[in-house]
Amino acid sequence: MNGYETSVRFAVLGPVRAWRGEQELNLGSPQQRAVLAALLLRSGRAVALSELLDAVWGEEQPAAAVSVLRTYVSRLRKVIDSGREVTGAGSVVVSVGDGYLIRVPEDGLDLSVFEQRVTEARKQRAAGDLSAAAELLRAALDGWQGGALAGLPGPLAESESSRLNEERLVALETWLEIEVERGRHSDVVAELIALTGQYPLREQLCRLLMLALYRSGRQAEALAAYRSTRSTLVTELGIEPGTPLQDLHDRILAADASLDAPSPGRPVPPAPAVPPALPDASPPVLPAGRPAQLPADLPTFVGRHAELERARALLSEQDGPPATVVISAIGGMAGIGKTTLAVHWAHEMADRFPDGQLYLNLRGFDPTGSLVTPDEAIRTLLGALGVPPMRIPAGLDAQTALYRSMLAQRRMLILLDNARDTDQVRPLLPGSSRSLVIVTSRNQLTGLVAGEGAHPLPLDQLSSAEAHDLLARRLGTDRLAAEPQATDEIIARCARLPLALAIVAAHAVAHPGFPLSAIAGELRDSHGSLDAFASGDDISTDVRAVFSWSYKAVSDPAACLFRLLGLHSGPDISAPAAAALAGLPLREVRALLVELTRAHLLTEHFPGRYTLHDLLHVYATERVHAEETPPERERALGRLLAWYLHTADAAYPHITPHRRRISLEPLPDLCTPLEFTTHDQALDWCETERANLVAAVHQAAESGRSGVAWRLPAVLWGFFYLRSHTHDWVDTARTGLAAANAAGDRRGRAQGLADLAAALRGSSRFEEAIDHLRRAMVAYRDLGDTEGRASAVTNLGDSYLQSGRLDKAAEYIRRGLAVERVIGSPWGVGICLSNLGDVYQRQGRFDEAIGCLEEALIVLRASANPWVEGVALDILGTAHRRLQRYEEAVDYYHQALRTHRDVGNRWGEGHTLGNLGDAQLAAGEPEAARDSWRQALAIFVEFDHQDAAKIRERLGRPADAPPDAEARAGTSKRAA
Repeated sequence: MNGYETSVRFAVLGPVRAWRGEQELNLGSPQQRAVLAALLLRSGRAVALSELLDAVWGEEQPAAAVSVLRTYVSRLRKVIDSGREVTGAGSVVVSVGDGYLIRVPEDGLDLSVFEQRVTEARKQRAAGDLSAAAELLRAALDGWQGGALAGLPGPLAESESSRLNEERLVALETWLEIEVERGRHSDVVAELIALTGQYPLREQLCRLLMLALYRSGRQAEALAAYRSTRSTLVTELGIEPGTPLQDLHDRILAADASLDAPSPGRPVPPAPAVPPALPDASPPVLPAGRPAQLPADLPTFVGRHAELERARALLSEQDGPPATVVISAIGGMAGIGKTTLAVHWAHEMADRFPDGQLYLNLRGFDPTGSLVTPDEAIRTLLGALGVPPMRIPAGLDAQTALYRSMLAQRRMLILLDNARDTDQVRPLLPGSSRSLVIVTSRNQLTGLVAGEGAHPLPLDQLSSAEAHDLLARRLGTDRLAAEPQATDEIIARCARLPLALAIVAAHAVAHPGFPLSAIAGELRDSHGSLDAFASGDDISTDVRAVFSWSYKAVSDPAACLFRLLGLHSGPDISAPAAAALAGLPLREVRALLVELTRAHLLTEHFPGRYTLHDLLHVYATERVHAEETPPERERALGRLLAWYLHTADAAYPHITPHRRRISLEPLPDLCTPLEFTTHDQALDWCETERANLVAAVHQAAESGRSGVAWRLPAVLWGFFYLRSHTHDWVDTARTGLAAANAAGDRRGRAQGLADLAAALRGSSRFEEAIDHLRRAMVAYRDLGDTEGRASAVTNLGDSYLQSGRLDKAAEYIRRGLAVERVIGSPWGVGICLSNLGDVYQRQGRFDEAIGCLEEALIVLRASANPWVEGVALDILGTAHRRLQRYEEAVDYYHQALRTHRDVGNRWGEGHTLGNLGDAQLAAGEPEAARDSWRQALAIFVEFDHQDAAKIRERLGRPADAPPDAEARAGTSKRAA
């Protein structure tokens, strides 16, 4: 046994404490305990003096902080080593460089024991031993004595306690999940009720409570738990519960037998094993649940016998997968029943595809023009397969490769609804022959037939017999038999179109006393057309008449909301957005949305989110222009666009705190934007509403609201950057700039030039970015906006830096720094110092570089700018690496990695991992270097980043080969 392996035990999972045997040690003041906690949390690794100072005092350090800290360490040594005959080398706390290291065996720290037990529990669960896994997790949780680091002061305690308490909650959720899986649901209900009350936004706890209640025979309480959580999420965050929670709710409503608890004698199936790691060149893929996204089958489906027989014949009757990928291009006009047939057939075949079903509306003929692009479609499908947004590559080719890799060993049914053309669909086809793809479109998609071997299945109107069956299923045969001539006239007036027949039937059901002859007469007397969908025949006349019945049957407020929805250009709308559009309280609008949904004028395609069939959208647009005055339409659209802008602005400070805010126009009356409390809430809302936000920019520009058109991309800057939506970023920024130019808005033009330059830099289009920044400098100068001009000068220097023109970069960064100092902008000063330090280290001026970067860190931390703090730490690591100070370099790179991960800067994380590998190789640690490079490669491949090739080259070199010149200089991802 080594001299430092003593019987001293330490605890951080609660108050920081220590014991020798059964005797507790007096660890001194809270600050002294904070020093010990900082060492224990980095157990086995040296902690620099600067880290300890930051851990205890942060930026508000006392004048003699170093002396005080060394006194704390000396006292800790005396307490911990008292009673032991040790030399300095045998002490538990030892000096390393200008810092300290604590040497504690793995079982000597409660945190290490907790982590070991949780890791072993995961292994036991994966192996199918749920009893052992539950016992290990219970033991791990019993080791906690309160909140982690309880009572400690300082920044480290604040950040680390949050992280550790989250790990405890995750372990607790896992234990509860295993207990429910083991059939011990009744035993954990009380604890789950208490936890959901304590943590009302944790959907996993709600999911477990619902399942435990359901298995305990308390179905009503399970559904009430869902309603309570949904109400909290909608009220506080403006978002709906996630897919797993909604799926469980639906399955409980359907009394899904698979939710029943396992019988006492039946073994619990093991948890699915984690898939093996992919090769270095492939991005990491997370295990996903079994998606089941098909819309509900129509219970009154009739007819289409010939088409169904042709569709069934496409798949072999044998149990194995089809010999080739089978694509059914179901074609036909609007309202012909393409989606209804596709959904019905998909449900019929679903059990032959055990890995699940995916559904996506491609909006190919959406009247608002909100076409789903292939990359948007693949991102949605990858999300359904369990890939987080930040792990989805940036380029379409890389997205397609990941999508096809995930489907390669799966048998899935994929329904792509309402496709525009072959180019929209082709990237969404799997690369293997195990899956079935069903595509619906108004076009024939001959490219799929000729190029991909698709099987066309064109649809025509229903036959007269099928149309009769459709009405009989809804109205009853007796009612039709009593008026055969009226029935035939209704069928003829509806041109045997399923959509029209369905709405006529709904009208007749709602008025059982109306004779069918009267309904036929209403159709006969109706005139007009839906011109955009007339197709040269008279069917649209009757469709409009049919729509009018449902429209006239709802209340006046509901009818008003329906026609106002014709002003909305996005693919769907939430209840709060609809409230802004209508200028009504949210509670009142929710009731109107329910009324419209029940009248089949609106579809709730996702809980709390509503959409119009494209023909109904055209009808709503006609009604709003016919019944609302121009001022009324202008006010409604103004409220809606202002709601999107002000809600996005409410998200802005959570995503990019302390960054310069954009001045907004005042809110119109009767418009209440959402508010957010956390970074994740803000990001999630932006992601959910992304398509609507992009549509809002275009609609604002088209309607002459240039102020909204250029401000909305400006407040979405951080969201577009973090989520890598570069296409939307460039598109909206360009649209906003054009709108500002058209309106002669000088402020909007300056901001639009700067935003478009940022989007172009994010797309690595540096020369275009430089051109726009030069124009932005002039625009801000003409406005007398010193802060805006300083930002443009700084970003111009950064663009030159990223394009390798170092002299130009230094010139403009120095100019920007001088102005930022004068105007007192710590955000700008920190960015300039960081970028200038990068210029100097690339030029080999290391003393100047380190001086700039150390000053940058002071400013960046004081101004709470972790985005650029991570970059500055990375560049400091590179400067020390090039000076052959490898230990310091590795330490700075690790600090940079922690900072990048805290803000979700995946690009920065990849660059720093690459640089860390270079430092490790130079320090004689080739295996550690290769491990860092592999992690970097996974990130670069994930985002289709050009640096993936450089990392592959490094992995392909002999272990003792030196890094190339570019690697020696280092690279960094800036967020200026």
